[in-house]
Amino acid sequence: MTNGTVTEAGTGAAGPPLVRRGRERGITTLTLDSPHNRNALSARLVAELYEGLEAAAKDEATRAVVLTHTGGTFCAGADLSEASGGSGVSGGSEASGQGPSANGPMGLARLLRSIIELPKPVVARVTGHVRAGGLGLLGACDIAAAGPGASFAFTEARLGLAPAVISLPLLPRLDPRAVGRYYLTGERFDVAEAARIGLITLAADDVKDVDAVLEPVLDGLRRASPQGLAESKRLTTARVLRAFDRDTEALAELSARLFASGEAREGMTAFLERRDPAWAR
Repeated sequence: MTNGTVTEAGTGAAGPPLVRRGRERGITTLTLDSPHNRNALSARLVAELYEGLEAAAKDEATRAVVLTHTGGTFCAGADLSEASGGSGVSGGSEASGQGPSANGPMGLARLLRSIIELPKPVVARVTGHVRAGGLGLLGACDIAAAGPGASFAFTEARLGLAPAVISLPLLPRLDPRAVGRYYLTGERFDVAEAARIGLITLAADDVKDVDAVLEPVLDGLRRASPQGLAESKRLTTARVLRAFDRDTEALAELSARLFASGEAREGMTAFLERRDPAWAR
């Protein structure tokens, strides 16, 4: 997989970047690089990711964006160390933070919409675990490939939350019966099941095979014209954007209300203290 021949930090970064950028042969790679908190959606990571997407959109040499990660987790969701002290960024997750404009759930909605509206395809490359709000990133991507080491779970209900904002890109794309199960139970599921329900596009048999299955995809994107990619993507995302137009405000309000609730505070505190919440039986 290309890590790019050009590497740079997000502008104004305090310390090493949490989202690293690279570019090689028409593909910009954005790498979530915050393994200490499992690439959680902290305020800073969200801001740097948004920055990287904006830069890729303006770069005439970029045909597509690959979103990948370091460490064993693609994204754990919102950053609970931030969320337990205020409103959460995610529509439910194992974390929270403020969005690119420091406005909580609306910030996350703006980030997800920016992925969907980007005039260039965004391809997720996953070799680790994905939880809660991290699944929203997958749902916003146009194509997603994952290896056998990946696992997936909507953990929100176990924390007193709900997958609110992340439902905007997910519900139009996922199998309804599967959503009815996994939203409610928080069960983990594997790569084969993620492919079956429409969460990912390609399932690799081996970690090394993730790059192999992506090779023809990226080759096809390199051969496409900027106009052809932008207009073709517009056709495939129209239904998802209608959901954003219709439901963003209501789902952001739901997310904020849940994060401020007593049950969510107990759920997040229990998670951080590695104990069962009061309601667990």
